Amino acid sequence: MAGKGMRSLSEAMRGLSLAAQTCRTVPVRTAPLISRRSMATEAPVSNITRSVTEQWHPITTVPVTIHSFPSLEPRSLETYSAKHLYLPLRRDILHLAVVYEGDNTRQGTAQAKTRWEVAGSHRKVRPQKGSGKARVGSKQSPLQRGGGKAHGPRNRDFGTKLNRKVYDLAWRTALSYRYRRGELIVTEDGLDLPLPEDFLQQAQAGLLTRELEDAFIQKYVGEILGAMQWGKAHGRTTFITGEERMNLFTAMEVAGENGTALELEDVDVKDLLETGRIVIEKSVLKEMIREHRSDLVTTIAVPAKKKEITLGSLVYPYPKYAEN
Repeated sequence: MAGKGMRSLSEAMRGLSLAAQTCRTVPVRTAPLISRRSMATEAPVSNITRSVTEQWHPITTVPVTIHSFPSLEPRSLETYSAKHLYLPLRRDILHLAVVYEGDNTRQGTAQAKTRWEVAGSHRKVRPQKGSGKARVGSKQSPLQRGGGKAHGPRNRDFGTKLNRKVYDLAWRTALSYRYRRGELIVTEDGLDLPLPEDFLQQAQAGLLTRELEDAFIQKYVGEILGAMQWGKAHGRTTFITGEERMNLFTAMEVAGENGTALELEDVDVKDLLETGRIVIEKSVLKEMIREHRSDLVTTIAVPAKKKEITLGSLVYPYPKYAEN
């Protein structure tokens, strides 16, 4: 016990002696400190924030190049409102529009006959008791072969409702999504696919069979769209025209693996999102935007002015509209 006390006392004295010594100089580390910040925080604060006095000028118009087809030579440059072709991506609104279109295209014509719609007599097949067999009703019972269907499908309407302004916003959001990605190609009016003259002459003369025509068109369209990087390997292409063009629609019907051709009245929001790019006529794009801008136009209902007053069986002109 005495040894432990002496050892503790010596350790305490040694600690006091060390505390009384002067502080030694510690060499200063001159090596630069390594920053542990992530890549997202490396931008200086001055570039992130904006001065209060600095004015913010949002984009109001966007340029659109009008091309010729199939050479894709630029012909002119037009400007469109940013509210038409430069909207932010809204996946929720696009989802609502696609579901709305899908619900309203369902036919709902499946209908099975009930036991009261099956032809035949509705009398009881055999007596309730005494035959030694199970009790049974009429031949139209769902339990009998050839009888009615229990809880079968009936005619119904699967259509759902969607606010018109939300639907129109989805149209312009889909167009804006294509424009931002550079997948909206606007061409001059009269979009059509030119075919070789020798092929047209031989086809009109009846020198080619249907199989040879389809094989030639399929190869021809595949080579043209493949050279433009518009074919099957690059997501296919949707052509939208104001009216049906014989060469283009026939070629896309034969070579459907490379794209599709639609008229304006047959286009939905889903069609604008399915393929790799959209090739549309200038007039069709303007008509599409004009039809789907109800959320940008405010309509105020103004009551009709009263032009006459009815008192019993007598009708008098309203004083404001009375003739002098």
